[in-house]
Amino acid sequence: MTQMERYTEKENRIITSNEKITLYHGSKSGIDGMIAPKSRDKCDFGKGFYMGTDQTQPLTLICNYPKAKVYTLSVDLSELKIMDIEVGLDWALLVAYNRGKMESVKGTSIYNKYADWDKSCDMVVGYIANDRMFVVLDRFFNGEITDLALINSLSALKLGKQYVAKTEKACKNIKIIEEQEINEEQREKLKYESEINRSRGIELAESICRKYRREGRFFDEILEAGGQNA
Repeated sequence: MTQMERYTEKENRIITSNEKITLYHGSKSGIDGMIAPKSRDKCDFGKGFYMGTDQTQPLTLICNYPKAKVYTLSVDLSELKIMDIEVGLDWALLVAYNRGKMESVKGTSIYNKYADWDKSCDMVVGYIANDRMFVVLDRFFNGEITDLALINSLSALKLGKQYVAKTEKACKNIKIIEEQEINEEQREKLKYESEINRSRGIELAESICRKYRREGRFFDEILEAGGQNA
């Protein structure tokens, strides 16, 4: 994103912009009615309307559904409060909170930090846990790799970004430019590409995780330390 004015609000990184950008959204059966922040709760950044910077991002998520559609969207960022989350531990812990991985420390300072992280924002921008990253994140949450191994994997995998409209105000700034159905041949090709990306990501991340297996902290150690000041 360019020409953005940045300022600090507590620990959050808030940005404003007058840009209009093109993004993409994948739907299992098509958008019904008005665009709204009504995805399932346990997505990377909680309930919202999810969009990607690259058309292939949503396509791999919907390739198993026969009525799948992909949308090209024009998004006006004017007058929106947008949280821009850089790739790193904060990103991983926010994903952990939204996926329900922090329930064991509910009510502690670290839990409350990420529960309140984006409450004042209309839109969240952050890296997507795509096919290449999903397995690595799960290994971190399950205590198999450290935060240092995770962060270095995040940097190496060069994840794309996702924009999540969290409020009705943000959703009203989204306009559909094009709707495209995904045929069976395209779906099969996308399934194959998804598996290839997942395998390549696992292979790359595995070499990084071996390098950092004795450095950094494990997920449960981070939660324990973060809850001590509750």
